[in-house]
Parts: sequence; structure tokens; C-alpha cells
Amino acid sequence: MPEEYIEELRNRLNDIGAITVGKYDHVISYSVVQGFWRPLMGSRPFNGEAGKISSGTECKMEFKCLYENIGEVKNIINSIHPYEEPVINIMPLLG
Repeated sequence: MPEEYIEELRNRLNDIGAITVGKYDHVISYSVVQGFWRPLMGSRPFNGEAGKISSGTECKMEFKCLYENIGEVKNIINSIHPYEEPVINIMPLLG
């Protein structure tokens, strides 16, 4: 996601207690990455033009949350994330 959206997403996730770990809240990490994409015909690209390959800088954001919060977390991400289809990877931690 574009870096300028991270703070809003972090704050909204924190508001529901989703990114609290122990006695810390607002617990996330993110890294800046380079990416390529080509919007297909019929898409509504946030950045780029249908049929043309684009490249740019974006951010990957990572955090842990309880599985019971996944539905609400995904709804918050979808409401803030500017891309048509954000990539959300859910990895259960076995312990």
C-alpha cells in the first residue's frame, strides 16, 4: 500500500485492539518495496493505466492479531486500502 495510508490503517486497527501485543499497542512493521503491475481492461487502477506496465514504490505491512478479529480486520483494511484488491495473507501460528 502507499506509505501515506499506513498511519490511518494502524490507528483504525489499534482502535479495535487488533494490534496489541502484551503491554504494547500500535504494534506493526512495514517495509518499503519496489513493485510492477499492469492494470487489465475494466480495472479501476489507483495508479497506472489499463494495459500499460507500471512500477513504483509501495509498502508491505505486517502485524499479528487474534484469529477471532480477522473478519473485522479485513473489513478495516478493505475500507482504507486504496487498491481494488489488497493482498491479505493470513498465516496461523501454531504453538
